[in-house]
Amino acid sequence: MIAKLSGRLDATGEDWAIVDVGGVGYLVHCSSRTLAALGEVGEACTVHTELQVSENDMRLLGFAEQAERDWFRLLTGVQGVGSKVGLAILSALSTGELRDACGKGDAAMVARAQGVGPKLAGRIVNELKDKAGAMPGGSAGFVPGSAAAPVGGAGADAASALENLGFKPAIAAQAVARALEELGEGASEGDLIRVALKKAAG
Repeated sequence: MIAKLSGRLDATGEDWAIVDVGGVGYLVHCSSRTLAALGEVGEACTVHTELQVSENDMRLLGFAEQAERDWFRLLTGVQGVGSKVGLAILSALSTGELRDACGKGDAAMVARAQGVGPKLAGRIVNELKDKAGAMPGGSAGFVPGSAAAPVGGAGADAASALENLGFKPAIAAQAVARALEELGEGASEGDLIRVALKKAAG
């Protein structure tokens, strides 16, 4: 599976970008926030990706940061949320706002996204409320016992390493957050991975 692309931004549209990697142009569908973060056409860029395959379609989704991709996976796991609606939600809300909305059960905030009615917004916050506390983005504290792994730095790299080992994004983020609490913010990626693995396995 294609997990990340690093190359040159070749072109952009309303909800897509073409990333040139070694002369091959990859069409990636993106949220408006990711498109804004990619920079100007002709500049170097990196996108984290998710490949979706169905009976009659295959598309690559692009995200400026891993946290956005993690939320996309969580959102599209809710019945009625396809890739288009998932990207619309991530265009309307930052990962922090989405985390807060789900954690607090604020369906009205999620309903701000294009194509998301009150019923679907209610289903999203109800299904994701218990998972929101372990996801990156936003402020911790509204979900009892929750802890957020940082989006950048050694914490994010450690969470990515755990995901590559087969742990779900939410579990990886929570384990790294607990490791950070134990080791402190200055901990190395290697130490974080070692401690987080024990916590995730436990």
